[in-house]
Amino acid sequence: MTIPAARRPRTLLAMDPWLRPRLLGPDQLRRLDEVADTDADAIHRDLTTPAARAALAETEVLLTFWGCPPVDATVLAAAPHLKAIVHAAGSVKQIVTDACWARGITVSTAAWANALPVAEYTVAAVLASNKRLVQAHLEYHRTRDPEGWHHRFAGVGNYRRVIGIVGASRIGRRVIELLRPYDLDLLVHDPYLTEAEAHALGVRAVGLDELCMRADVVSVHAPALPETRHMIDRARLALMPDGATLVNTARGSLIDHDALVDELRAGRLHAVLDVTDPDPLPADSPLFDVPNLVLTPHIAGSVGGELHRMADSALAEIERFGRGLPFAHPVLSGELHRTA
Repeated sequence: MTIPAARRPRTLLAMDPWLRPRLLGPDQLRRLDEVADTDADAIHRDLTTPAARAALAETEVLLTFWGCPPVDATVLAAAPHLKAIVHAAGSVKQIVTDACWARGITVSTAAWANALPVAEYTVAAVLASNKRLVQAHLEYHRTRDPEGWHHRFAGVGNYRRVIGIVGASRIGRRVIELLRPYDLDLLVHDPYLTEAEAHALGVRAVGLDELCMRADVVSVHAPALPETRHMIDRARLALMPDGATLVNTARGSLIDHDALVDELRAGRLHAVLDVTDPDPLPADSPLFDVPNLVLTPHIAGSVGGELHRMADSALAEIERFGRGLPFAHPVLSGELHRTA
C-alpha cells in the first residue's frame, strides 16, 4: 500500500492560552511544525474576535484543547475551508455542535489517550482499597504496632475479590484489561454490552443491583447523562456489602453524595472519589470531613507529562488528515449521545 504524500494543512489552535505550554512541549512543538502550517504562538480562546475570524478564513483544521469554545454556526461561517476538528483531550460535547455535523466536519478525539491514566488510577485504587492501604497507614502511625493491625483487618486482600465495573466504556474496558491478570472475579454492568462482548472481555454481565450486592469494589465508568444521574443512589449503596468500596473516576453526578456521606459516616462503606458534584467541591463540603474516603482533585485523567500523550495523538491525526487518510480515533455523531 502506498502512503499518500503529506501536506501541512492550515491549522488554528483553539484553547486556553496558558494551557498551551502544558500540552505542547518542545518535542510536540517540533512535531506540530512538521505536520501543520500554523502559528503556535497565536492561541485563540474566543473564536469571534477579529484576529480569530481572520485566521479562521484560511483554517482547514482546528486543534482544540480545554478552554475551546463551541464551534457553532457563527464560527463556521467565518471558516469556509474548515474540514476537521482535532481535539487533544477527551470529550468533545462542549465543542462540537449540530452545525458541525450538518457541515460534514470530521472530528477526532484523544479520549483513548486520556483513558489510560484514568484506568491506571482506578486499578491502583482497586488494589489499594482491598489491601486497606490508607487504613493500614493511619493505624500503624497511630499505634506504632505492626502486629495488631493484622487482627483488626483480618479479611483484607485481593485474592478472589469481586470487582464490579459500571460501564464498559473505553476506560471501563481498559480497567478490565489491566485487572485481568489478577486473581479477581470481574462483573460488569452496561445496557449496551452484549453477552458475546462480555464473554470476549472475560467478564460476567449482570444487572446493576446484582453488581452492587456482590462486588467488594464498585468502580464507576459510565457517562454523565440524564438517565445516569444518581445511578448509584441510596438504595444501591445500601445493597453494597459491609466494608465494600465505591470508586468514581467518571462524573460526580453519577453518585448520590448525600447518601454516600451517610454511609461513610456510619463506617459501613469506603470510597475513592476523584470526581464530585459539584466539581470542584466548595471548601465546606462534608466530603472533606467524612471517614473512609480517599478524595483527590480530579487527577485521574491526564496531568503533567501525560498531557503530551494526548498532544501526540492529536498531532498524529493532523498528519493523517494531511495525507488524506481517515482519522484513527474518529468521533461519530450517532454515538456521541452515549459517551462522556
